[in-house]
Amino acid sequence: MNWLLVVAGAMVGAPLRYLTDRAVQSRHDSVFPWGTFVVNVGGCLVLGVLTGAAAAGAADPHLQLLIGTGLCGALTTYSTFSHETLRLTETGAGFYAAANVVGSVAAGLGAAFAGVSLARAVWG
Repeated sequence: MNWLLVVAGAMVGAPLRYLTDRAVQSRHDSVFPWGTFVVNVGGCLVLGVLTGAAAAGAADPHLQLLIGTGLCGALTTYSTFSHETLRLTETGAGFYAAANVVGSVAAGLGAAFAGVSLARAVWG
């Protein structure tokens, strides 16, 4: 039964990642991978809220499987982040590659901490 929750979450997360990536990237005339950046940071925020909610007893293990593992697992993408960073480096856009790494890690951690803080404020 648990695997069905993961699959259901992933069925929403994967298309959401694709559609968000395309929508965001189409609005930027830059080699920087804004679409992947947005989905990864957004996923960190959602996972932070879920983690904070679970710590407060407001999110059961089934919700964690559905949203955390399924939706966030399919929404976020470390492989695309790595590929795009490597591609930036190979095309001579080293500054953008470094900015992608530093910005993604910093913004992702910041979003996760913000999500946990938000959940604590809501569910104490």
